Formats: sequence, structure tokens, C-alpha cells
Amino acid sequence: MMKIRIEITLCLLLFLVLAPFCICSGERLPVGMTLVRKATAHGAVCLDGSLPAYHLHRGFGAGSNNWILQFEGGGWCNDISSCLERAKTRRGSTRYMSKLEVFSGILSNNASLNPDFYNWNRVKLRYCDGASFSGDSKFDNGTSLLYFRGQRIWEAIIHDLLPKGLSRARKALLSGCSAGGLATFLHCHNFTKMLPSNASVKCLSDAGFFLDERDISLNYSMRSFYHDLVALQGIEQNLNPNCTRSTSNPKLCFFPQYALNYISTPYFILNSAYDVFQFHHSLVPPSADLH
Repeated sequence: MMKIRIEITLCLLLFLVLAPFCICSGERLPVGMTLVRKATAHGAVCLDGSLPAYHLHRGFGAGSNNWILQFEGGGWCNDISSCLERAKTRRGSTRYMSKLEVFSGILSNNASLNPDFYNWNRVKLRYCDGASFSGDSKFDNGTSLLYFRGQRIWEAIIHDLLPKGLSRARKALLSGCSAGGLATFLHCHNFTKMLPSNASVKCLSDAGFFLDERDISLNYSMRSFYHDLVALQGIEQNLNPNCTRSTSNPKLCFFPQYALNYISTPYFILNSAYDVFQFHHSLVPPSADLH
């Protein structure tokens, strides 16, 4: 009798210890990092010169020829000092990034949680350039060195994915959140051109529709911030040429509200009506209300 009780107790303890792990492990999907080894030859490197990276989880069944790419978000750096600081973090270097990324939400492989895309090829593009994957410049004063190569990183990752099946895509969705959502506006048009002509391609921006509006002091705070960013990182040359030719201020084409007019690819825009970031940076930035 004592032996049976001990066995039952051990079974219960094992269940209590192991069951939460089994339940959680079934919902969590850690995906390993892929470094783009050939990127250095094309100058496609992070702020600190490290290799760019992405995480890929393969699709299966009916979704094996469909792809969803998601730009990682994480703000921007628009001056040398902030970019130097950023280069020492996971926002500016793959050296400091986690090598495993948990795929959830729109990247999940759980059919009940993500019924539309669970069996697609799902890719997360890691963000390490500080300019929404759009710059092409370099800073070198003999002491400090920064690479502003977001555009090249974008192109290097795409060229790494094409032979892995992206070149045969039947359906594709380019998505991103926050600064990554802004990146979709900058790359949606050329993403479509990189894929087969018969592919069904759409783009999705989640919380990436940053507005060019006056703040409560009647200044264009975000416009000033983005202008510095575009100038520092050499972004203007990579903006939609149809947009830049249409205005006397080409840097405005970094804003989604101007870039969107020149995108013909079907677009989904998701943005909160009360966007906390934009409230504190566009409408009431610290410069407008020091108290």
C-alpha cells in the first residue's frame, strides 16, 4: 500500500513539474537566427558592422509556397550620438540579439491562433540599422565608425531568401510593426517587383502610420526628426522616385501619408486611433511641454 502511494505521489509530482512545461512548449515556437553570410561583400551590415539576420520557419502543406515577411520594429537614431549608443545594443548589432526568437501572433504555427498564416513560410527580419531598413551611408571620423546600410540589409535578406523558395512564391505578405511598419511603406513597391509576376502580393503596416502634423506648439516635431534621420543615413536616394519628384521637399516621402500615394500594391493599414507613441512624440513632444 505504501509503495502504491509513493508511486502515485511521484506521478503527481512529475505531472505538476512537467505539465506546465509541456503546455507552454506547445504554444511557444522558438526559431533560430540565420546570419546572412554573404552580406559583408555587399556592404550590408548593421550599425556596428555585424552581419544582418533573420529568422525563418518553414511552411508546409497548402502554405508551402506562401510567404509572410515581418520587419522588426524598434524606433530610429537620427544623430551620431544616438546611433553610437544604439550600435552597442540589440537595436544596432546582431551580436547582442537573442539567437532564438519566439514566433507568435501572425507568425505562429498554431492553426487555432493564426488560421490564415500558420502553415506559410514565416520570416522575421531583425532590425539593426536604425532607419527602417532604408539608409545607405557611412560615418567615419577616424575614431568612430557607423554603417547606415538598411537598404542593403533589406536587399541582402531578400536575395538570401529567393533561392530558399521565395522566388517561387504564390502568395506573399510584407508586414511590420512600428518602425517595421513604416518600413513596409518604403519597400512594398519594390518587394512586389522582386517576386514572380503571377504572385499575389499584399502589404500590412501595424502601428507604422506616423503622421506629419503640427504639435501643440504648432511645430512639425516629427518632420524635423525624420529630416535629420533622412539626411544622416542617406535615405533620400532610396525613397520612391515618383514621390520625391512630386514635391519640393523629397524628405517628406519618408512619411507613410505621402509614400502611400505611389504604392499600387494592395495595402492593409492597422493603427490605433489613440497611438501613445505619436501622442507623446508628434502631438505633445517633450519640446512642446517641458512640464
